[in-house]
Amino acid sequence: MTREEITVKLKDLFDLVLKDDDSPDLELTEDTNLVTDMGLSSVGVLYAVVAVEEFFNIRFDDVGFSDFSTVKDVIDYIEKKVNA
Repeated sequence: MTREEITVKLKDLFDLVLKDDDSPDLELTEDTNLVTDMGLSSVGVLYAVVAVEEFFNIRFDDVGFSDFSTVKDVIDYIEKKVNA
């Protein structure tokens, strides 16, 4: 899976997690901060983790979602896991 494919799918997943949010659509870039830019709550983080693990068929082994601060961090991890 390419980095671009991961990014598109990750944006789709984040759109689902944030669907109840009243804020305007977020322009997702690799520099987007998961907490300050996206405003993920603890429940949002949980939903995101489950969605990412299920969709990409990976597990966040030996790391927590709090170890990721930007979308780039998440993409890098997914890319490493799916292409291993």
